[in-house]
Amino acid sequence: MPISVRPLGLSSFVPAPRCLLLSLATAFLLLGAACSGPAEQEPAPDPSRPAATGPAQRSKPLPKIAAVVTTFFPNSHAGVIVDKFLRGFPTDDGLVPPRTAIASIYIDQIHQRDVGRQLAHEFDIPVYESIRAALTLGGDKLAVDGVLLIGEHGDYPVSRLGQEMLPRRYFFEQIAGVIGEGNRPVPVFNDKHLSYRWEDARWMVETAREMEIPLWAASALPVVWRRPNWEHPQGGKIDRALVIGFHMVERYGFHALEVLQSQVERRRGGETGVRSVQCLSGEEVWRAGRAGKWSMSLANAALRSIEDGPSRLDPGKVDSPHVFLVEYMDGLQAAVLMLGDNGYVRKFAYAQQRGAAIDALEYHTQSGPAHAAFGYLGLNIEDFLLSGRPPSPVERTYLTTGILEAAMISRSRSGRKIRTPHLATITYQPGGKVRRPAGTRPSGASAADWTILVPGATPAAASIPIGRDGTVRGPRPADRNAER
Repeated sequence: MPISVRPLGLSSFVPAPRCLLLSLATAFLLLGAACSGPAEQEPAPDPSRPAATGPAQRSKPLPKIAAVVTTFFPNSHAGVIVDKFLRGFPTDDGLVPPRTAIASIYIDQIHQRDVGRQLAHEFDIPVYESIRAALTLGGDKLAVDGVLLIGEHGDYPVSRLGQEMLPRRYFFEQIAGVIGEGNRPVPVFNDKHLSYRWEDARWMVETAREMEIPLWAASALPVVWRRPNWEHPQGGKIDRALVIGFHMVERYGFHALEVLQSQVERRRGGETGVRSVQCLSGEEVWRAGRAGKWSMSLANAALRSIEDGPSRLDPGKVDSPHVFLVEYMDGLQAAVLMLGDNGYVRKFAYAQQRGAAIDALEYHTQSGPAHAAFGYLGLNIEDFLLSGRPPSPVERTYLTTGILEAAMISRSRSGRKIRTPHLATITYQPGGKVRRPAGTRPSGASAADWTILVPGATPAAASIPIGRDGTVRGPRPADRNAER
């Protein structure tokens, strides 16, 4: 049954001691902003503008954040996001101190190259063996002000469609359960797409709405460097659009779809929903191009925008091509061209046609050891966790989650077009306030050295065993409500 969606928002660096980081953080609080809870916080201004630091600001504790992750090794998503909430957020304008405090960590799988427990030891953060304990800080009720849900990487099965069966819904279900017990909605950020399976994503969105949990999900790609630094004018017409992507079809295909959606949602009328999705592979990709199902001229324009990239598309040099063909309800035709994993391209690029004009740009993610693309993503996450207001519509990622699943289904059915009535009613207007770099390449702290933990080289924190045996004693929440 089609689902209508409405916004979900409420409605060379040396690590400093934790106490110093916390003191520095207060120096960057907004004038008049409070630290007492997410609903009272405003997103921080330009990081180069410090705010007032009176006694009131210095005396208030930072909001507590629980990090719930699948696994934690160098350069994993947990490894490049959580550390920034502890060491600071590298940006072109400098290192921005955190305005929140990681209060607990839950690691679902301990990787053979784990560094999460080393980071926990360094910053004196408890590592709990259940999601509930991480959110209650080992107590009986919700004790944090926000949650980082990072369900990326790990030893999980692959579905028959080729999807990584990452437990994002399971994580969110546990988180929502603790929030429900505490009857205090706190913001939850979900890294990347909501789930590999549409039904799980829908459950997450509907549960967040029903429980009034502020929910945001996003990719780092929309907030990385662009060359040129351009985005589609709000309310302008788009005739056709195309994204160049590469590498793994599902994992990187999601990033490509987020690039696409962050541009086309700004077209005249806003987002209208998706009518159908098709995924073609191999020689069928090139046949579709010759038949006009996707634009070769847009593909070449996108490739020309990539610095040191190919100037024209050469099918003979692409090892395993795929194309997602997306038909929107207002008639817009868009394509995501995934150009293999052999190094033919190593960047994402976007091109669109507006009448006779073609706009094209590349997306630059390489920023050295700082992984500053996640610095900018982290700043946006922190803004959300403090304010409860998503920097961009969560409907964007809700829609790209569904497009991606439909593409994987189409691929499993030899490229059959998949009708998507469940995506046809996901309509929204772009909004929010996203922070992203103004330059076209990393500079300043974005390109500086960064502390990278070596697995096994420093002490590791011991995890805290759970203290409950699963037996529920006393009135259950439903019983208590019935007594009122």
